[in-house]
Amino acid sequence: MKGYEKYQKQFFEAPGVTGDWMKKSVIEKAPIWCSVDLRDGNQALIVPMSLEEKLEFFTVLVNLGFKEIEIGFPAASDTEYEFCRTLIERNMIPEDVTVQVLTQSREHIIKKTFEALKGAPSAIVHLYNSTSVAQREQVFRRSKEEIIDIAVTGAELCKKYREMTPGKFRFEYSPESFTGTEPEFAAEICNRVIDIWQPTKDDPVIINLPVTVSHSMPHVYANQVEYMCKNLKNRENLIISLHPHNDRGCAVADSELGLLAGGDRIEGTLFGNGERTGNVDIVTLAMNMYSQGIDPELDFSDIPAITKVYEKVTGMQVYQRQPYSGALVFAAFSGSHQDAIAKGMKWRVEKNDEHWTVPYLPIDPTDVGRVYEADVIRINSQSGKGGIEYLMETRYSHILPPKMREVFGYKVKGVSDKAHKELQPEEVYKIFSENYLNVNAPVKVLDIAYEKEQGLAEVSFTVEREGRFEKVHATGNGRLNAVSNGLKQVLGKDAFSLEDYSEHSMEGRSTARAAAYVSVKGKNERIYWGAGVDSDILAASVLALISAVNNMLKEQA
Repeated sequence: MKGYEKYQKQFFEAPGVTGDWMKKSVIEKAPIWCSVDLRDGNQALIVPMSLEEKLEFFTVLVNLGFKEIEIGFPAASDTEYEFCRTLIERNMIPEDVTVQVLTQSREHIIKKTFEALKGAPSAIVHLYNSTSVAQREQVFRRSKEEIIDIAVTGAELCKKYREMTPGKFRFEYSPESFTGTEPEFAAEICNRVIDIWQPTKDDPVIINLPVTVSHSMPHVYANQVEYMCKNLKNRENLIISLHPHNDRGCAVADSELGLLAGGDRIEGTLFGNGERTGNVDIVTLAMNMYSQGIDPELDFSDIPAITKVYEKVTGMQVYQRQPYSGALVFAAFSGSHQDAIAKGMKWRVEKNDEHWTVPYLPIDPTDVGRVYEADVIRINSQSGKGGIEYLMETRYSHILPPKMREVFGYKVKGVSDKAHKELQPEEVYKIFSENYLNVNAPVKVLDIAYEKEQGLAEVSFTVEREGRFEKVHATGNGRLNAVSNGLKQVLGKDAFSLEDYSEHSMEGRSTARAAAYVSVKGKNERIYWGAGVDSDILAASVLALISAVNNMLKEQA
């Protein structure tokens, strides 16, 4: 691809790091979560949320378990200011939730920010200024010392206005565009801010290290985080926060490796909404922990409901393949996948296994509000007998014999292939019903009466065929065999032979019923299947036989 020559490495290696974080293989506990949906996420929308939409979304975030929520930039606009005041004046902020507000290092902005917070029980005031080489040289055209002065001035003003404003306020500082900043300079400017704020155990300071623009592979960011953790003053009284964006598609990886490298906190958004390619997706990050047996301390047990509110208030759509959240992430169309999932589900029931190990499903879909039949086994022309078997058994209580399952599977795939569409469960059942279940044409059997004489079953019935009626009397070693012999009297002694038979009760149905499945072999050596359902298992078996014979006759005709 032409043009690659104009790009070069834009990140800085962290000097002196040992990469101790690489020795860790798992995140052992949930980080402090901070949702920035209402600020970072909102500013990335084509149409920013209205006041009422932001209030609704705030309530959702609280209910999900977020204890820190960045609600906006109060000095940026009247809407942002009004939102902050509305939350406070309507008493919508729970005691255990801290709102966070963003401010630049300018006195009139910091002053208005604290005015917006009056009456808030607690808040985090988030100060930032950009520190990268590109920003210093191209945007601000200022020296390192002048950039430090911006941060120092802002830190002093924040401290001044906190002393003048009732309430419990904590501070956060972000060297914006951290990943494009020399690590030594990033540490220097953060330490100057730390010197002013003087964090303590009871009043810790948040140092936020944003991947404002992603420039590197995730391990480079992790090394930068480790460097900061080792070179910041008063580390024991700091909370190291990570704020990855997704320009390289690495935001989740940046976050996970950054937590291994010493990060304590994550700022992100639901489903990754944010500038350009977005922020880190907190749903994915939290569910990754969940899938490894770690309590994420956020409640994503009803992702479809969360998605519905999110899409309504943001106007965004959750991508169908978005991890854990997308409509198709648990869907199995492939026949081999469906077969493995169906067998895995059965194995789990048989073994009563408390741990989740089902093939192709990293988590139990029901844990996030999904439904197996609707979300996992999806039927199209790529599907196999395993998925169709699972659907027929779990949704319709039909346990098809293996050979019938194969024949039925090909029939379903053929319908889907011809229609060029996915088939819904009810469409699959309709194919089964129309082609196999209680088929009563071209031959219809009427008025069946049974007797037993000297160990033999005797049967009498009437056969209707092409408008003609014929009475039949036959015997056999059982009712099914007797009916089979009677049909041969009408169709010919060698018309067919009885090949396979199985039956079962239909558990889970509203009324006690039984299902039976019969196959017959025609003169052409082909196998034909039929199914029958009735409250009497013997009647069901006869219905299955008649269905199989009718399928044979229809093909011969």
